[in-house]
Amino acid sequence: MEQAVAECVSLLGAVAEWEWEGVRAGRLDWDCRQTAVHIAEDLIAYAGQLAGREQDGYSPFELSLEEGADNAGAVRVIGAMGALLAAAIRTTPRDVRAFHPYPFRSANREGFAAMGVAEVLLHTHDICEGLGLRYEPASELCDFVLTRLFPHVRPGPTPWPTLLWATGRGELPGRAPLTEWRWNNNLVIGTERLTLEGVTPAAATDLSTVGGGGFEWIEGGPVEGTRVGAGLVYKQYEDGIHRPEWGMYVLVRREDGRALGAMGFHGVPDEAGRVEIGYDLVEGARGHGYATEALRTLSAWALDRDEVRTVVANVERGNLPSQNVLARAGFTQVPAEDPAHLAYELREPREG
Repeated sequence: MEQAVAECVSLLGAVAEWEWEGVRAGRLDWDCRQTAVHIAEDLIAYAGQLAGREQDGYSPFELSLEEGADNAGAVRVIGAMGALLAAAIRTTPRDVRAFHPYPFRSANREGFAAMGVAEVLLHTHDICEGLGLRYEPASELCDFVLTRLFPHVRPGPTPWPTLLWATGRGELPGRAPLTEWRWNNNLVIGTERLTLEGVTPAAATDLSTVGGGGFEWIEGGPVEGTRVGAGLVYKQYEDGIHRPEWGMYVLVRREDGRALGAMGFHGVPDEAGRVEIGYDLVEGARGHGYATEALRTLSAWALDRDEVRTVVANVERGNLPSQNVLARAGFTQVPAEDPAHLAYELREPREG
């Protein structure tokens, strides 16, 4: 956040004496002056969401510059609002989520950081395009945004052109131009004792190696199954077929914020409305009903979607604890195609 704002302030500050009003900012309907004010508005709005722990809408305030403030003043305000958002991000606990409409009505501190960086990068680009300046932000900033807010976008050769394409501002070879777009904060689903947190590509790449994906794990975690599953999530992202709500969720115990395991889908539902689910749990968390609780909730969430008719699971024949979890969650054993595994399914009765 601080790096993105510093680059923006440095670049725009150097041309503050230029005429900004009446000069269209790239493809936007605003002029460059309005766009600069908009950057500051977004930054303080996001800070307000986090600081106020807003849950049902935006905090009801607006930002306005003093009458007579020049372009240099607008740049100073961008710097100040960026500092406030950075402070809010730094002091907000990782489990706190605040309201943002796209697409699941909430975001955590990392999501707000990514949204703030995106606003700065993209609108600095718009202003520079209007003023005829060259601007290319640091590659790591673009990657930060893409791997947290655009999990549905296949990575391109380099992050900046990919981000511009993903937001309708540029072209990529082999991809049709976009006229509509939305970014995508991760989905979070609650149970009585757990929070199921959707894993972003950024978290997946860390989990698939030696990291914790940004989560605080109980001793022994994450287990190998979680790392393998995270690797599959990142592979789907690389291939451009990842759909975040049909990916992996980390199971976080609400009472202490510690991660216990992971659960998720192997991919999107097929044409028959079948979606496969899998899970694992750190050994120290087993025997407390966490997996059953999470499985009931995530399966019910899936069956509530119009495109799903059946949730299926396959488990090794010798894995009695996992078979018991499926039975307690309401799954029924069905004939299996693989002789080494048992197959289970859960169907939601539908009218008609």
